[in-house]
Amino acid sequence: MAKPLIVDDEWLDRIAGLLSDMEFGSLNIVVHEGQIVQVERTERKRYESGASRGAKVSAGSKHSPRALRESGPR
Repeated sequence: MAKPLIVDDEWLDRIAGLLSDMEFGSLNIVVHEGQIVQVERTERKRYESGASRGAKVSAGSKHSPRALRESGPR
């Protein structure tokens, strides 16, 4: 028979903290013998495409947009 889950205020605070600043992702709570023993957070970062969404790169930036692969004959 399963043991009743024990969740104290410390775990509730931890879980709330992990969820509060997550925009996209999941939180997996691992329970062992009726107690939370681990929390796994997987967060996704979503980026919109650059120029069409108003992304700006300054002229002196080290990270200016460039092609990852050269196209054309080799």
